[in-house]
Amino acid sequence: MKIEKKVLAKLDRCYAPSSTVVGGELRILHATEGHGPCYQFRGKDFEQSTVWDGPGGTMTMVPIPGKNGDFLAVQNFFPTFQAEGATIGWAIPRADGGWDIETVLSLPYTHRFDILPVNGINYFLAATLCTSKKDKDDWSDPGKIYVGILPDQPGPFEVRPIKDGLVRNHGYVRVCRNGKTAGLVTCDQGAFLVTPPPQPNEAWSVETVMDVPIGDIAICDIDQDGEDEFLTVEPFHGTKLGIRKKINGKYETVWEYPKSADFGHVAWGGMLRGVPTFIGGCRKESADLFYVQCESTSPLKFKFGLIEAAQGPSNVAVVPGEDRDIIIAANRMVGEAVLYFVTD
Repeated sequence: MKIEKKVLAKLDRCYAPSSTVVGGELRILHATEGHGPCYQFRGKDFEQSTVWDGPGGTMTMVPIPGKNGDFLAVQNFFPTFQAEGATIGWAIPRADGGWDIETVLSLPYTHRFDILPVNGINYFLAATLCTSKKDKDDWSDPGKIYVGILPDQPGPFEVRPIKDGLVRNHGYVRVCRNGKTAGLVTCDQGAFLVTPPPQPNEAWSVETVMDVPIGDIAICDIDQDGEDEFLTVEPFHGTKLGIRKKINGKYETVWEYPKSADFGHVAWGGMLRGVPTFIGGCRKESADLFYVQCESTSPLKFKFGLIEAAQGPSNVAVVPGEDRDIIIAANRMVGEAVLYFVTD
């Protein structure tokens, strides 16, 4: 693979990368976790414009299924864990290329969320980092998993907790298990598979997958044996980045990041130029953004590749394409919104 970098913009505390499609056109999104903007980049030259000037505090952005580019975003979650006023905003594209933003939910300490479409229903799932805080080191009031149903049009909606007692409830990835769309939520208590019901009057399922402290997680069948593996950051903002594989019914570590790491944060899994790949990264020490692929299955061996060092990435998203894949990277510690073009 060949990797080429493009810096889109300087953005202090760049944190949340995403994308959406409006009228068939790709819009790259980058937002800050600080007080500040969300930018969009469009067209072959990635022309920059502003989605919102503030408030900022954006942790997650997710396109709404079935809409023409609408997306939801966390707002008002500021460093360090100043998120008692966290909200969910609904962004609606306008014909002039701009955006209208409507606040549709207030949910303190919402960090990750997702929209899970099942049988024509857009289920909403949110994970709160905690429920309240006295100071940044106080974890005495654990977070929860909340669920609800997203309305068809922008407007307030209700959520309810289905699991509590989740300390440092930070990591999340969407998964497909047994043909069902679900979410995997991670915290000090482990990883929990959260599956919406076929019908809204039925109960959600919450299943324990692992019981070790996990800060961030990604999923991919990296060795193509028919069973998914996990890339994990352990523990919360931790120093251990590794791949866990199910062996004799338990997820064991089969690969570890070979360099000095701190504040692990990036975890992504999927196909990169048709090859099962994990992408990981940390914000301190090496501050690398890297990828891992399976080199052989007998013996099990992995290939480690450096995307870029000393950038301090917070999160990534990937947009697949016919001629190239695009890694959208929020290089938080150097304050840059970045693309990496990956070609064969």
